[in-house]
Amino acid sequence: MTTVEAAEALGRPAWRGGFGRLWSAAVISRFGDALRTAALPLLAVRLTDEPLAVASVTACAYVPWLLFGLLGGAVADRVDQRRAMWAVDTVRGLLVAAFALAVGLGHASIALLLALAFALTTLQTLFDNAATALLPSLVDREALGGANARLMTGQQLAGGLLAGPFVPLLLAAGAFMPFAADAGTYLLAAALVASLRTRPPGREPRPAGSTLRAEIGEGLRVLWADRTLRAICGATLLCNIGMGALIATLVLHVTRWLHAGDAGFAAAMTAYSAGSVAGGLIAQRIARRAGRLRALIAAGTVQTGCLLLAGTVRHLGALLPALLLLGAMGMVWNVNQVTLMQQRGPESMLGRTAAAFRTASTSGAPLGALLGGAAARVYGLNAPALLAAVLFGLAVTSLISARRRDVRVVVPDDGATTGHRAA
Repeated sequence: MTTVEAAEALGRPAWRGGFGRLWSAAVISRFGDALRTAALPLLAVRLTDEPLAVASVTACAYVPWLLFGLLGGAVADRVDQRRAMWAVDTVRGLLVAAFALAVGLGHASIALLLALAFALTTLQTLFDNAATALLPSLVDREALGGANARLMTGQQLAGGLLAGPFVPLLLAAGAFMPFAADAGTYLLAAALVASLRTRPPGREPRPAGSTLRAEIGEGLRVLWADRTLRAICGATLLCNIGMGALIATLVLHVTRWLHAGDAGFAAAMTAYSAGSVAGGLIAQRIARRAGRLRALIAAGTVQTGCLLLAGTVRHLGALLPALLLLGAMGMVWNVNQVTLMQQRGPESMLGRTAAAFRTASTSGAPLGALLGGAAARVYGLNAPALLAAVLFGLAVTSLISARRRDVRVVVPDDGATTGHRAA
């Protein structure tokens, strides 16, 4: 038995065989993304004082999932996923480099921010669906849970704990610097993905005359027919509405409601990312003990309490631990959700199944961002956090109801048993 086979037999992904390079590409790219994600709202509030305009920057980053998400999944199932990923990252690197140049020359505007957010997410609809479908070709399905946990944990470690403290320093050197760094990470990640050697996906020949529209419909039917994934998708939709409201206005919550300034915003982002790293380390342990559906219910319950704390206590000392726990439980949610989708979906249709799930669940994020901006304007800058708490509570309630209807889940992949059991 090889080292790779021995590791995957224990339910852990081996770093050799391509997974290590994919992990490195994802972590490097996330580092740059975190710089850009933190810099965009800070740049936006320097250009306008209107909460709804600031929130629109976040909303615009989600809209392409509604327009192109299903198409991106169908294309991902047709093309060489590795080539699609490195090509997309190359284009994104060039786009962000051009934006950095515009900012450096003093041509930044809200309209330009909106255009960048829209373009990057449009390309992301193909990249993310291709990445979800590519992972099972690099590791065995028994190791998917561990692979997802390591990927997400590494991304949060680089994107929050490492990138967060750099944002104020880079902004001090020039408003264009975070975007220039992001462009470089995209290009480096593209080179790493291009070097991967993957086995061909197990695809059946497409029927004569098969169209993208028909293939998209197949992905939607697979998602709808699986009671577990359907229930989780609905709950994730509610959570994404809440997170859209919170994230779109978090910079206003911290800098205006708490009067904590740019440093406080960086600390808030770092706390959330630190929690996400911790959540990645415990996600599989929780799933082994409780089952994946119970893990989602527990995570959503804790997140609801965190959002209530953030929206009622006007002190940075309360917000930081709330965001720490919010991030940890968010990672527990994400690891279990993605693993279930990869395990239960047909390998030849993972791109479409993932696209259907993401499009349906992500559709609430732009609505949440706009609702958050409106709530902040009408009811106060803490209102988006309270709105998010209500929506998370509804999501937990829906999952509890689904469990009572005997929705069944896959046993965590790194346990000693196989098959199904009641959640």
